[in-house]
Amino acid sequence: MVLVLTEVICATELKKLKKQPKITAKERLHDFRSLFQKEDAVLIVISADPDSLAASLAVKSILRYRVRKIVVGYPNEIRRLSNLAMVDLLKIKARRIKSIDQDKYDKFIILDSQPSHNPMFQDIKFDAVLDHHPISGDWETSFADVRPDYGSVASMMVEYLRAAKLKPSVAIATALFYAIKVDTRNFEKQANIADATSFRYLFNIANKNLVRKIELSEMRLSELNYFKTAFDTMKVSNNRLYAHVGRVFSPDVLVIIADFFNRVHPVSWVFVSGIHGERLVVIFRCDGYRKNAGVLASKAFGEIGSAGGHREAARAEVPLKNLDKQDQDFDTQTLRRLTRRHI
Repeated sequence: MVLVLTEVICATELKKLKKQPKITAKERLHDFRSLFQKEDAVLIVISADPDSLAASLAVKSILRYRVRKIVVGYPNEIRRLSNLAMVDLLKIKARRIKSIDQDKYDKFIILDSQPSHNPMFQDIKFDAVLDHHPISGDWETSFADVRPDYGSVASMMVEYLRAAKLKPSVAIATALFYAIKVDTRNFEKQANIADATSFRYLFNIANKNLVRKIELSEMRLSELNYFKTAFDTMKVSNNRLYAHVGRVFSPDVLVIIADFFNRVHPVSWVFVSGIHGERLVVIFRCDGYRKNAGVLASKAFGEIGSAGGHREAARAEVPLKNLDKQDQDFDTQTLRRLTRRHI
């Protein structure tokens, strides 16, 4: 579904829209650009990952010379090696939100996420939301382009660039190309013809040697200890694999472990959890066939934290204080009990 509006609208109202007249890429581009004035200082807010980082480069290109200033801000520390390599090799400029004085900005854009996805986002009044996740929570914006049928926001941004007749630089094309590969898992996850079209457009522009170098930068030697813990604590029942890793320095390692276990036959569900700071993080994986990880994550943890995602991949984050007293000493058995009752 494509949702593009230039008046304030609630997310709950967006969910009710079943049909909408077909909107062209040029119309979306026009409506998006019309939000901004020459004197505006724009803050692009992302949860830093390949898709959002790449999309931010595209938005900066689209708004270049049309606004006074554009800065990219993110709340999470970038720890995953491949993401650090992407930022370093492609010279992506972005800053931690906590170091940014938001009062100095006139307009706010959120990419590859929604205001309800992070408590830090909920105090920001976003002028534009561009995302490919299912609509969740309750929020308002002036412009929304939300397409859950797309595999990545990067694919959407290629359409914006082409509508603007802007050929991406090698760096931007490489970032978008890599982002589509990651978010569609090389087109093994949910994607549509638009993702393939955008990917094909970028194929002859992107530096594929750089993409390969980024892809190979995935894991530190120290992170192998988390795999050892996962193997020691994992339980398999009814083709469902559960593993609680304990405290982790970054939730990204949980994603790496979950993706690894998701390759095991005949496992049909993977649940990997860990504690990061004062939050429980749970990663969900499945084949997406007659299963829906996003729905399961919402059912299991949506009432006590933030949870959601796609059919084959999802995530939940829950403040430890929101867990029942009996669940405070979280382990693999707790993970199993809290998730299996919703399957």
